[in-house]
Amino acid sequence: MAKWNARRRLLDHTHGVHVTQLTETKEPNLMREVFPYTDVCRIDFDYKVQPLDPPDEMLITDTTFRDGQQARPPYKAEQIVAIYDLMHRLSGPKGIIRQSEFFLYSEKDREAVRKCQELGHRFPEITGWVRANKDELKVVKELNLKETGILTSVSDYHIFLKLGLDRKKALDKYLGVVKDALDMGIRPRCHFEDITRADIYGFVVPFGRELAKLREESGVDIKIRLCDTMGYGVTYPGSALPRSVPKLVRAIIEDASCPGMLMEWHGHNDFYKVLINATTAWLYGCGAANGTLLGFGERTGNTPLEALVMEYISLKGKDDGMDPKVITEIADYFTNAIGYHIPPATPFVGRDFNSTSAGIHADGLMKNPEIYNIFDTEAVLDRPYSIAITDKSGLAGVVHWLNQRLKLKDDAKVDKRHPGVQRIYNWVKQQYEDGRLTTIGNAEMEVVSRKHLPQMFVSEFDRLKKHAIALAHSIGKDLIEREELKTMAPAMVEPLLEDYLEANPFIQFMYMVNDQGYMVTKNITHITDRAKYGRASLDVDYSDRDWFIQPMKDGKVYVSDFYTSRFTNALCITVSGPVRNTDDRIVGILGADIRLEELLKMEAKEANGGNS
Repeated sequence: MAKWNARRRLLDHTHGVHVTQLTETKEPNLMREVFPYTDVCRIDFDYKVQPLDPPDEMLITDTTFRDGQQARPPYKAEQIVAIYDLMHRLSGPKGIIRQSEFFLYSEKDREAVRKCQELGHRFPEITGWVRANKDELKVVKELNLKETGILTSVSDYHIFLKLGLDRKKALDKYLGVVKDALDMGIRPRCHFEDITRADIYGFVVPFGRELAKLREESGVDIKIRLCDTMGYGVTYPGSALPRSVPKLVRAIIEDASCPGMLMEWHGHNDFYKVLINATTAWLYGCGAANGTLLGFGERTGNTPLEALVMEYISLKGKDDGMDPKVITEIADYFTNAIGYHIPPATPFVGRDFNSTSAGIHADGLMKNPEIYNIFDTEAVLDRPYSIAITDKSGLAGVVHWLNQRLKLKDDAKVDKRHPGVQRIYNWVKQQYEDGRLTTIGNAEMEVVSRKHLPQMFVSEFDRLKKHAIALAHSIGKDLIEREELKTMAPAMVEPLLEDYLEANPFIQFMYMVNDQGYMVTKNITHITDRAKYGRASLDVDYSDRDWFIQPMKDGKVYVSDFYTSRFTNALCITVSGPVRNTDDRIVGILGADIRLEELLKMEAKEANGGNS
C-alpha cells in the first residue's frame, strides 16, 4: 500500500514478501493505491537505490513495422523495404540496431518481409510478432524467421480483465506456446505486456523462472521484453516496483534468472518518459532498448529510434560504425516519399530542430554556431544550422539563412547582390517598419524565398507541379464534363465555378473562355481578391496564351510553370482544360490559377491527418 510520509514528503511503499513461486489470487490485484484510475497514478518509494550495472553490449531493436504501424496508415511494401534498407545503413557494420520486428498477418505484410529478406542484410535481423497462439507460429516458420515475439501479458489488468483467465491458466497458456515455438525451431521472445502494473513477485518473476528452466533444457536463448505498455515506468532513485525501471531490470536479471543480454525494454510515452526509461534500462543491465523510427507507436508512441542512436553515442563515447547522417535521409524519405509532415521542432529530424528564433541567439549563432547549436549538426547529421530572421539580421543574415536552408555550396551560393535577396530583405525591413516585434520563422521565409528566388526551389516545384497536375485532372473530372459548362451560358457556368472556388481555397482565380479566346464568364475570385481582378477586362483576346493554345491543340489538360500573379503578387501555377459540347467538339477552355502558398498549407494539413 502507498502511504503518505509527512517527514519525507513522499508516498511510502509497503513491502510485500518476495517469492519465486506463482501466487494465485481469486481477484485481480489492480494496485488501486498506485493506479486509482479516477485520478492521476501515484509514484511510491521504498528508498532503496540500485547501483548502475550496464550490460557488456548495449543494443537497439526496432518495431517500426509492428508497433509503429499501429499509429499511422500502414506502409506500402515498397516503403517498408526502403525504410528497412535505410535502417540497415544507420545500424552500421556491427549491427547496433540488431533486430527489426514485423507484422505477419496480411499478404502485404508477408510480401514486405520477403522483399526485405531478398536484400540479404544481416542486420537488423528480421523477426516476427504473434499472439500466444500456436497457429500463428506457422506463418513465422513459413517465412523462415529464426525469432518471433509472443504476446504474453503479465498484469492482472490483462490476465483477468482482458483475457478472462487466472494467473495459473495464463502461465500454462504462455508456456505452452513457448514450447510450441521451441518444437518448431523458432526462438521465442516473450513480451511481458503491461509489466509496470504487474505483480512482480506474484507472477512476473515466477514466469521468468519457468522460462529460465526451458532455456536451460532447450539450450535456446529465450528472450524477455519488458513492455511498459502504458508508460508508467519511472527512473527516480528509490522508487518502488512495479514502476521502478532499475528495480524491474534487476528483478528479472537477479530473481527471474534472465541474463541482461536476453532482455529488451519497450516503452510508451504516455507520461513523457519514453527515452529516459529506455536508456535507464540500458544502464541497469537491460541488453536492448526497443524503439521505432520517429517514435511512431500506439497512443503517444514508442522510443524514437533516432534518439536511441544519439543516446548510445552519448553513453558509449563512440558511434560503433553507426552513421547518424542516415537519420536525415530517413527524415527526408518520410517527408518526400511518404508525405508525412514531421513537426518542425522534433529533435534530430524536424526541419527547425537546429534553428534558433530568438534574435539575440541568432546573433550569437551567426558569430559562432557553437554558442547555440547542440553540436555540429552538419558534420553529425548533415543538417546545417539555421537562424530565424529579425530586423537586426541585415542582408548578411538573409544570405546566411538562404545558403544554410537550401544547402547551397561554393558557386551555387547566393550573395547580397542578388536581386532576389534584395527583394527578400526589403520585405523583411517592411515587416518591422510596420510594427512587427516577433522573429520571422522559417516557414514564412520559405514562402517569401519561393516567390523571389523560384529557381532555387526547382525540385520542390517539380513535386508541387505533379500535385497540381493531379489537381488539374481532378478539376477536369469534376467540372469539365458537367452539363452546365457544355452550355457555355454564364448564368449556368458562373454559380458552378463560384461553388467550386469556395470549396477549394488553393484556387485564387477561375475563368472560362470560348474557342476564340474571349471570356464568357466574369472573373471568379475570392472576395478578398475581387477588387484586384476588377482591373481584368472581359474583352481581352487570350488566344495567344499557352494555357489556351495547348488544350485547343491537343485536347489535354495543360499545367504551366510557376509564375508571380500580376494581380495578387502571389506565386501561382495555371491549370486549364478543354470544354466540349454534346458533339464532343471543343467549344471553350476552363482555367484556374492555383496559389502555391495555399497549396502548401493544404498539403501540410493533409500530411498532419487533416489537422491544421
